[in-house]
Amino acid sequence: MGLVLANLVFAPPSLADAPSFSKNPDYIALTKEIKNLQTVKEAHAGVEGFTTEEIDNKLNELEFQKYAFESGINWGQCRNETGKTITVYGPEPNLDEDEYSSGASLYFLADGKTTKDKWDCKGVFLPSDIKVVALTSDGQNEDLNGGVVIKVPVGTNLVLKTNADTGAIEFNQAGIQVLKPGEVNWFIPNVSQAVVDARVTNAPTNKG
Repeated sequence: MGLVLANLVFAPPSLADAPSFSKNPDYIALTKEIKNLQTVKEAHAGVEGFTTEEIDNKLNELEFQKYAFESGINWGQCRNETGKTITVYGPEPNLDEDEYSSGASLYFLADGKTTKDKWDCKGVFLPSDIKVVALTSDGQNEDLNGGVVIKVPVGTNLVLKTNADTGAIEFNQAGIQVLKPGEVNWFIPNVSQAVVDARVTNAPTNKG
């Protein structure tokens, strides 16, 4: 079980009617993971590579995500402060707001922009030629290889920034999955950052 943990900021609650979260596959998977970790904790069993404290932290984070679902927040949000265009995953075209899909389409988010409220930013694609640093559960920096996707949990606001000293992209995340080709049914391109920078930005964004 591979986890990369850091801090999350919850997006503001939505007053719009949300689809039945109990039937959402992400919600079902989330509650299953919570139950599995609770069983492990109650049995005083360990998870390879993780301490009891880390398991507790993970449970707290998952319960927070579950609360987001149950509060009617059915979308994630991304903000780009990298100085570059970034590739994000969002709802497929012509999908109704109250319709759930496990699929996703590629969009391009301009620097200094935040994806639109109630528009679900599902993930971020990291090209293979950029340097990415994540914060591990024990507070240490971990280099991530590019060519992967960071999945954004529902109800979270993910901010990507470029470290002025190292040039690495850094971001806050707690319990976000790092997805590789073959682990999700989303298209994961094999392109450089230069190709991404050349694209016209089209991700729906907030004004200002």
